[in-house]
Amino acid sequence: MIKDKLHEHICNNYEDVQNWFKAKSKNLAFPFYSSYDLREANYKVAPVDANIFPAGFNNICQVDKDSAIEKVKNYFQDHYPKVSGAVALVTEAHTKNAYYWQNIITISGFLKEAGLEVKVAIPSENKADSIQVDSISGEAVTVNFIYKENGVLKIDGEAPEILISNNDFSVIFENWLDGFEQPMNPPHELGWYQRKKSSFFEQYNLLSKEFSQLIGLDSHYLTVATKSYKGFDINSEESRNNLAIEVDKLLLELKENYQKQGVDEQPFVFIKNSSGTYGLGIQQVSSGEEVKNWSYKSRKKMKAVKGGGSIEELILQEGIPTVYRTETETAEPAIYMIGDKLAGGFLRAHSKKGPKDNLNSPGAIYKKLCISDLKLRTPDCPMENVYGWVAKLGSLAVAQEASAAGISFKNYSS
Repeated sequence: MIKDKLHEHICNNYEDVQNWFKAKSKNLAFPFYSSYDLREANYKVAPVDANIFPAGFNNICQVDKDSAIEKVKNYFQDHYPKVSGAVALVTEAHTKNAYYWQNIITISGFLKEAGLEVKVAIPSENKADSIQVDSISGEAVTVNFIYKENGVLKIDGEAPEILISNNDFSVIFENWLDGFEQPMNPPHELGWYQRKKSSFFEQYNLLSKEFSQLIGLDSHYLTVATKSYKGFDINSEESRNNLAIEVDKLLLELKENYQKQGVDEQPFVFIKNSSGTYGLGIQQVSSGEEVKNWSYKSRKKMKAVKGGGSIEELILQEGIPTVYRTETETAEPAIYMIGDKLAGGFLRAHSKKGPKDNLNSPGAIYKKLCISDLKLRTPDCPMENVYGWVAKLGSLAVAQEASAAGISFKNYSS
């Protein structure tokens, strides 16, 4: 298994790997949290998505939840040592997803246990009374409305010292975001209203090539081929035909690379909204002809965007079949980070999907995968050096992505 090979090579170069990561991290700002959906095939392990405003913390195991508290405390001590009081946990505007609110309860719990005063809040143009929403466990969440007054964001007349955002800004609240004083982490500029997945994968692939050279392996074990396709118009036959041409080009490149690498797989491609989330705007294809022959239902899927709008930029991405299976489901690991530290994980599993399918779809369930369980065989070299190190490369890519875009972390101490 390639995971064992990666494990061995990282362990043999563990000190060099640690020093390299420390050097690459210098002068970079890591967002408060992030998460990475990974795929492990027989021939590579790589991320297929990166979320800077992650939901799903409620799905990580209790051991990881307990250890995450110390990581949150350390993050604030390292980067916001002067913050001692109120924190606004800014959420999505929807109020009906009980699982989402369980995630908010979990994050809020981390912050409170770290010694911070937390108020959950939804962005609002005006002051309004708080509301109550229910989580999946039945625990109620008090949700406030955070509004701007004289350039300061406030909740019931009081200004939080810092905003931790769990709103991914698929829709920009333009007036609300313009010119407020407090720091927000992750910064709203990393929101989906302007962030592109292509930027993340460009940074990740560059880093994974450096990392591979450091551990003495070919980079194809960790990279994921990704290409940008701009100016997409689902309603234009010409645009779909041009997309089909680009799909066939990438498939040919993958086929030639697989032959060189001795990979006995037929390549396939995921077509994704470059600014998408929630598993929307994704199609899997094995030929450009499939794009040309998209049914009405398939074309409709490529119109689905969180918050409305349309899809104008896509990424074409090498499909990675997962080897992970539970007793009855196809599965993939998801790894969660606090800053650049591993915070937890779980398995996303689906009983009606195959190893090549998108598992982030209705019917998915979540199973235990503790970071604390990822230790194996080699003494003093935990399994973080495979799933965990891929996620750490992802966190480094996010930090470089933000730096390359000129996005600053206000009041952030390095």
